[in-house]
Amino acid sequence: MSLQLETSGPVDGGDGGRFDMVVRGGTWFDGTGAPGLRRDLGIRDGKVVEISNGPLPVGPATKVIEAGGQWVMPGFIDVHTHYDAEVLVAPGLGESIRHGVTTAIIGNCSLSTVYTTPVDAADLFSRVEALPRDHVIKALDQGKNWTDPASYIESLEALALGPNIAAFLGHSDIRASVMGLGRATDRAHKPSRSEMAAISSAIEDALDAGFLGVSSMTNPWDKLDGDRYRSRCLPSVYARWSERRKINRILRRRDRVLQTIPNLNTKYDILFFLAGSTGLGRKPLRTSVLAAADAKSDRWVRRIFGPIATLANDLGRGALRWQHLPVPFEVYSDGIDLVVFEEFGSGRAALHLREEMGRNDLLKDPEYRRWFREDFEKKFSSRVWHRDFDDAEITECPDEALVGKTIEQVARERGIHSTDMFLDLVVEHGTDFRWRTVITNDRPDIADWLIKQNGVTIGFSDAGAHLRNMAFYNYGIKLLQRVKEAEHGARTPFLTIEEAIHKLTGELGEFYGLDAGFLRIGDRADFVVVDPAGLTDQTKEYAEEAMPEFGGIMRMVNRNDDAVTATVVAGEYLYGRGDFAPGFGTTLRSGQFLRADQPRGTVKNQSDRPRQTVVG
Repeated sequence: MSLQLETSGPVDGGDGGRFDMVVRGGTWFDGTGAPGLRRDLGIRDGKVVEISNGPLPVGPATKVIEAGGQWVMPGFIDVHTHYDAEVLVAPGLGESIRHGVTTAIIGNCSLSTVYTTPVDAADLFSRVEALPRDHVIKALDQGKNWTDPASYIESLEALALGPNIAAFLGHSDIRASVMGLGRATDRAHKPSRSEMAAISSAIEDALDAGFLGVSSMTNPWDKLDGDRYRSRCLPSVYARWSERRKINRILRRRDRVLQTIPNLNTKYDILFFLAGSTGLGRKPLRTSVLAAADAKSDRWVRRIFGPIATLANDLGRGALRWQHLPVPFEVYSDGIDLVVFEEFGSGRAALHLREEMGRNDLLKDPEYRRWFREDFEKKFSSRVWHRDFDDAEITECPDEALVGKTIEQVARERGIHSTDMFLDLVVEHGTDFRWRTVITNDRPDIADWLIKQNGVTIGFSDAGAHLRNMAFYNYGIKLLQRVKEAEHGARTPFLTIEEAIHKLTGELGEFYGLDAGFLRIGDRADFVVVDPAGLTDQTKEYAEEAMPEFGGIMRMVNRNDDAVTATVVAGEYLYGRGDFAPGFGTTLRSGQFLRADQPRGTVKNQSDRPRQTVVG
């Protein structure tokens, strides 16, 4: 066992009771990028109070984590999640906790649930993030008891949070609440003077309460769900640059963060975000942009991220950071239900139709098939998905003879075009036809190079979204595995262990202004113990788990339980080697809402927190 109640450790009179927890014998990394040292850590009242090169005393009630031969490091910061609905019904957020994440940032991609109604929020989230709409509505209907950002934070802290939560305020959330979802998604309308004042006031209130900043969106792929305004873009997409500049001025004045996604079709508007982040003659605007990647569709694109960051940060004295997923971006699709089909018109037309029979009628139509094939084969269209059905492996199908083959391979065997083969399989088998492909970051040597480029930071797991499409909950563990393999000669070393830990922890805490990412005396006791012997190829295995909070939907997850020996938040042991602590997610309270720029080592008294029943 990684955790035990120790009575036989060294005791110095009554001194053994001065720690609530002792972490014993591990190699300690503080998150600054400094090399690891063999140290014992003493924890009291949720904070690190002593770091010793000799044994620390333990008493009868001291919890002891035996970390010999293992790495003790700050908990990972997941800067890009969409747990906004899930946290209300499953506040333990166990899929992140089991992989060492102790702080999760919600409210990304212009989406949050602070101001909008439950129905509007479901229309904003469900199609974009591939979440079951009725369960998003249910979670918000039963869990929403807030009226403003301050009471939203109070509501979250009343839950039995596993990790700490920090948040952006979503631009689409504000626009929909101020203008109404219909006007906010109509290009003919822009906010009136009074509406712009209301948007600005809503942002100021959120920043006053401790939100990190605002998240926005200009990418037109992401569409509304529901019946009222289905297939319109998210409200943030319709904002003009004059509106964005007003928001940026607030964030710059308050030294807060803009999180954004540029238009992935045209890509040129990244120049506007670059210019907005610069600090020539003014304060820089901290800007976090999705995403630095080695895309199969455009191999040249990976070369632009470092130079753009250099231009913004060095020459422009700015603060631009790219989010980067440090693993291959492998996605799964049930039939045609995958966000990449939003890239082109015929794909959007299919996803617009929710009802299977109506969709199948469309997919069988010869005119539609010609349209789909033309879209698919356009040579010079901007894209993220490579659109290569020879790089699309069938993983599940009622016709078991097809499993393991690519869609293109089956098309060749049957003598038809690959797009017709794909549409035939969707019509015949629907969502029982499941396939996978890798979209970005498939070349290990380029991935190693990309992670070291100027301005590239770790982020963007999309945890809590795309439940059937992807699972990157263990991206931090996978990065450590890559680094370990390189250090042991599998390929050229590209980061040291301490550098990788810094990129997963302290670098992010500093940029986002969070009381997280470090493990020194006086810091919050948010940490993970990793067994390097558990960093094996098990981290790459596919797994699924039922999600009772969302009607039993089978969610893609990661299962590499030999890697994480312990995840601890505010001195509370939550998880280790496949097992969660008693009361996890129901009565055990560890996480809190981390406010922007709160004092170092702030730990909310657990006994002071109001209790709230978990909705389920």
